[in-house]
Parts: sequence; structure tokens; C-alpha cells
Amino acid sequence: MNKSPDGGAPAVHAQHLTVRRGAGRNPRTVLDDLAFEVPRGRITGLLGPSGCGKSTLMRSIVGTQAHVTGTLDVLGRPAGHPELRSRIGYVTQAPSVYDDLTVRQNLDYFAAVLDPGRAVAERRRADVTRAIADVDLTTHATALAGNLSGGQRSRVSLAVALLGAPELLVLDEPTVGLDPVLRRDLWNLFHELTAVRGATLLVSSHVMDEAERCHDLLLMREGRILAQDTPDALRTRTHCATVEEAFLRLVDEADARAREQTR
Repeated sequence: MNKSPDGGAPAVHAQHLTVRRGAGRNPRTVLDDLAFEVPRGRITGLLGPSGCGKSTLMRSIVGTQAHVTGTLDVLGRPAGHPELRSRIGYVTQAPSVYDDLTVRQNLDYFAAVLDPGRAVAERRRADVTRAIADVDLTTHATALAGNLSGGQRSRVSLAVALLGAPELLVLDEPTVGLDPVLRRDLWNLFHELTAVRGATLLVSSHVMDEAERCHDLLLMREGRILAQDTPDALRTRTHCATVEEAFLRLVDEADARAREQTR
């Protein structure tokens, strides 16, 4: 598995990670005995088709998923530990903003919730201003969130996640529905967060061309990890020109093994 660039402990370490839903004798397995690591200071792409378990895995990492078994350590603590609250930024697929507040008021509110004991108001204001600029919403800072486009609302959620400069950012399909220019700009920001600020990013997507923008990849299908490697290594190992072709080849190989086992 991929280790952190400095050889230290990974940002996320999972072993025998399993999530089951439903009661009775036939619960449904959503995540099936996963083992993986997310190295620090890099962008790890979590890719796979809709419904494969990506969001469940992300909720498990940030500590909001029920019925999680196995080992799941995040930044050296068990997932969901209270000390992780200010160290992780999380963006869900649905924007988490208050429509009746402006962009800046939304961030002011969440900044106060994140660190209610912060005594220096100037520091908080600077943090909010930086987060708004990071997502290119400075000219919309006084606009009501309810009057923004869907893409702009998603960027407000991302700005909230950036408050306090978290060590780990968990982003659930942050570029869905965005135009190509904004997608490019956000990926430039993601790379800046790792290269300049030393953050770790786990970014989910079902769009395979975004895999090429990641340092490392976790490929998922039907609640299982098909592969973890760099984009170059995956293409080389599968003799494919693109990550999408590599993913499809891995799917075909997994299906072939399953058919052999049932004979």
C-alpha cells in the first residue's frame, strides 16, 4: 500500500472495515472488509460508480456512519474521536448552507461553531476572508446563499470545510455539476492545499477523468476496493492508456474470478 511521502503514519488507516445495514438475518453489506491507507500530504481519489459505497466510506472516516466494525484510524485517532473535530473538513454532496444568510454570514457562523473559544476576532475574520477567496466567491460575499447557483452553493460548503486549515479534507463529489473552468480552478486549489499547506485530501468522484488529477487512487466497486495505486502504476499494471480503461479491466478480471469460484 502507499505510505506517506515522509514515511510517517498515514492520514487514514483501515483494516477489516465493514459496514452493514438492516436488521434480522439478512443485513446488507455496504462496505466489505476493506483494507487501505490514505497517505498524508497527497490527493487520494476515491473513484467508482454511484452506489458503490463511496459516501458510506467517507461518513465512516469522519465519524458519522453507524454500524462500522473493524479498524479505522484517522490522523492517529479512532474515527469519530472528539479531538478530530477541528482537524477534519467534510463536504457532503448536498450543500450545507443557510439560505437566509449571506456567504460571509454563513462562514462567520460556522467559524464560531468550529472554535467558540477563539478570542481574537480579527483572526476569525481573516480565516473567513481567506476561505471565501480560496473558492473564488469574494465578489459574492454579501449575497444571500439562497440566491446563489447550485455550483456557488457547493463552493460555500467547501469554504466552510476550509475554515481553520484542517489537516484532512474529505470531499464527497465536490465538482459534480460544475462547469469545466470552475472544475479546473478547484483542482488547482486542491493541489495548492497539498503542496503549499500540507493538507491531505480524499476526493470522491464517479468521473474517471478526474482520476488523472490525483496523486493516488482508491478504486471501488460494490463495496470493495478493486485497487489502490498511483494513476501511472495502474495504467502500467493493466497495460491501459487511461485510468478508466484500467478500471474496466479490473472489473472484468474481478467478474471472471467470481465466475470461476461459482463453478
